[in-house]
Amino acid sequence: MKNSIQDIEKQKIDDFTLQIRGDVIMKGDAAYDESRKIYNGMIDKHPGMIVNCVDVADVISCVNFGRDNNILIAIRGGGHNGGGLGLCEEGMVIDLSGLKFVRINTADSTVRVGGGNVWGEVDHATHAFGLAVPAGIISTTGVGGLTLGGGVGHLSRKYGLTIDNLLEADMVLADGSFVTVNKDNHKDLFWAIRGGGGNFGIVTSFKFQAHPVKNIFGGPTLWPIEKTKEVLTWYHDFIHNATEDLNGFAAILEIPGPPFPEHLHHKKFCGVVWCYTGDLSKAEEVFKPVMDMNPFFEHVGEMPYPSVQSLFDGLMPPGMQWYWRADFFDEIPEKAQEVHQKFGTEIPTPLSQMHLYPISGAASRVGKNETPWAYRDAKYAEVIVGVDPDPANAQKITKWCKAYWEDLHPYSMGGAYSNFMMDEGQERVRDSFKENYDRLVEVKDKYDSENLFSVNQNIKPNK
Repeated sequence: MKNSIQDIEKQKIDDFTLQIRGDVIMKGDAAYDESRKIYNGMIDKHPGMIVNCVDVADVISCVNFGRDNNILIAIRGGGHNGGGLGLCEEGMVIDLSGLKFVRINTADSTVRVGGGNVWGEVDHATHAFGLAVPAGIISTTGVGGLTLGGGVGHLSRKYGLTIDNLLEADMVLADGSFVTVNKDNHKDLFWAIRGGGGNFGIVTSFKFQAHPVKNIFGGPTLWPIEKTKEVLTWYHDFIHNATEDLNGFAAILEIPGPPFPEHLHHKKFCGVVWCYTGDLSKAEEVFKPVMDMNPFFEHVGEMPYPSVQSLFDGLMPPGMQWYWRADFFDEIPEKAQEVHQKFGTEIPTPLSQMHLYPISGAASRVGKNETPWAYRDAKYAEVIVGVDPDPANAQKITKWCKAYWEDLHPYSMGGAYSNFMMDEGQERVRDSFKENYDRLVEVKDKYDSENLFSVNQNIKPNK
């Protein structure tokens, strides 16, 4: 049983606060309610203490204080995690948002990033040098959470997952020690953090390999929801045989309003959002098969890479209600297409949607045991999200999301991308790592045998 912050002697808390250069926010403080907000407004947890760390020394002090006083610890980077794993009840939130920097080495195109950065900050810095690090599709997503879970996004087919481009990480471990992990140092720990989540320590900085990406050709194409089966059949055959310079994730969605044209508002569609990183003079040729499908609406063109990364930021601001369910798929059979079409016609709120992210090209060439991310043989990481700004609709979006997932799950491969999971039980965690789970337990036993870092998709130690 963990201690509540309220159980800790005031003198101990006062002494701890003196060790911290950042802010220590307690219940009752003026900044408390604002500080405990995260991206998913459906999560309403009340930590006993929020520590806004500004350097590694702050993080070490937090880890030692939490361990020595048997306090539940949650680590918050960007706060985007669907299940709200950047918060906890009555324990300590170690907020890394003060650990921000982006340093680019132009000699080898590597990028060192702070544990509290969000991807938009990285994209802004790297774009000036004609570089990009593979990441997700929303620029306000935290670097730490996305990376440690895997990192699927616009560049996955060309350059792999985010973890495939992670070269090194600085970490604070459960015993308060500081280590740098890479292919030569703490190899077991370096393996584990490339997909195993925040189970093994707190990453205070990441070093990534960046790649030449400046402007891309992309954007959304939409077809009426009634054409879902036709579009998904074509998409499955097309995307995995297309040049790896082309990525496109399929979606079932409703157009909520601006910036889309008014004639699309509140209509339901099957769509694909494209990102082509190849020779822009060949873009028209590459997109010819797409245009031959006669999209009802298309808005594709040349844009800076950070623009496609932030295309949906305005539609998905922090604080809305979110409910997530996910699976991996190796195909989209006709029965699954029927499920997509059925639930596409029943979308409960304008921002609720389904995405299929392709796992092929560079992302599929990494061995299934080379990182904990065990589903390299999957063709898609799928996610269904119920989304709405109004808490009164929380039940409605949750019900739709669960029903959609339950009807689709029989056609899945069994596990899910951990960054897309809510609190779904230990069996789902094990299924999502498959044969890599036992090896992750070995690393957990070695570096965190007391499970200090447990507010995550948890790898439980044997102890």
